Amino acid sequence: MNLVWQVLKEQLQSLNLIFRLGFYEIRSKYKMHYLGALWQILNPLFQIGIYWFIFGIGIRGGSPVGETPFFLWLIVGLVPWLFIAPTLTQGANSVHTKINLVSKMKFPVSVLPSIKIVGNSFSFFIMLFVTTGILLFNGIFSGLYLIQLPYYLVCLYLLLYGLTLLLSTLTMIIRDIQTMLQSIVRMMMFLLPILWNVNSLPAIFLNILKLNPFFYIIEGFRNSLIGGAWFFDDFAYTLYFWIITILILLIGSKVHIKFRHKFVDYI
Repeated sequence: MNLVWQVLKEQLQSLNLIFRLGFYEIRSKYKMHYLGALWQILNPLFQIGIYWFIFGIGIRGGSPVGETPFFLWLIVGLVPWLFIAPTLTQGANSVHTKINLVSKMKFPVSVLPSIKIVGNSFSFFIMLFVTTGILLFNGIFSGLYLIQLPYYLVCLYLLLYGLTLLLSTLTMIIRDIQTMLQSIVRMMMFLLPILWNVNSLPAIFLNILKLNPFFYIIEGFRNSLIGGAWFFDDFAYTLYFWIITILILLIGSKVHIKFRHKFVDYI
């Protein structure tokens, strides 16, 4: 745990740098666009519209999921995924793309995945706010269940950081990791309860899908924004999630600290 604390301490000590560089990346990305940062909202809205048309109208024929209209059920699961997917792939490549910066400036390499996470968080929180507004407009308010949303946000950010820290290190050593990850992320979207209701599956298949820790987070966002369950209702699954997350952080921290002084040699 000392290595995990060392890496997390580096994030806290470099918090101002992380936010400044994260905000700079957003501004530079949309600098030459007429609509500017508005694309951070338009892009996910276009994707949500396409998925709703294909899966909600085309495949499901407009039928709801339980008592929840499919469109509302969809956006609550899709909004966090539209943050998770690019953050995983970009975070895994964050060290490789900025290695020249690392060799010239004195700051911990472990903050590079955090910069990507923070940079993508701006549009994520805007879309989360928009999603909450759409739910309220349609008369859906989860009540007390909403207070567990910060808990699931902590789960999401810790898991994302642990994975991007580990993957960004492995990507420096084995470049194939980045290509492999892109394929895995594309497949993973269809193996999570984002576009379809997995509760109709036999228990054995459902349990296999639940091995993915992002399953816990997607369901958690739905339970928080739509309501239905508390995170402690399934204590065994919550315990499993935290064991996996802490294990990823431990492995990621150990591997990163072991190899980060050799990153320039791998170019």
